[in-house]
Amino acid sequence: MKIFCVFADNSFVGEQSPEKGVVMPEKKYIVRLSDDERQQLNELVSKGRTAAYRIKHAHILLKADVDGEQWTDEKIAATFGCHRRTVENVRLCLVTEGFDAALERKKRATPPREEIIDGRAEAQLLRIACSTAPGGRAAWTLELLAEKMVALQIVDTVSRETVRRKLKKTRLNPTCASAG
Repeated sequence: MKIFCVFADNSFVGEQSPEKGVVMPEKKYIVRLSDDERQQLNELVSKGRTAAYRIKHAHILLKADVDGEQWTDEKIAATFGCHRRTVENVRLCLVTEGFDAALERKKRATPPREEIIDGRAEAQLLRIACSTAPGGRAAWTLELLAEKMVALQIVDTVSRETVRRKLKKTRLNPTCASAG
């Protein structure tokens, strides 16, 4: 069975006519590159001095261009070792977000993990760390700081490592006797 793609102007890509083959749904996002964009993509691909995903996206755009080679999404995906949905997403990004965005990876809307210590909690951590150490101690330990934050209900739970990372970002070392 031969599969081809029918475009809005009733032209098609494939070896059979519409009467003899299977008609795929019309592509919603059509790639039309300007001469300047095509030249930029060709330079990006030929130099090869950028991230692999950018080169792959450049190849996808060049092959999907209706004024260029007009490859099918399946052929592009098979040639460049990606999923057909990746090809569709690159075309979608080009049409909706622009040329530069199509060459980049999609940015995450949310971080992979929510921060345990936010700005408010960090300020209170610094206030505690700069205060005098509890009785019988010369300086705060990371464990004591973590326990104090939980006791004051600043956070539900926190590890000593999280406290250490936050204090390191502020360049404050409360465990050192000369800190302050």
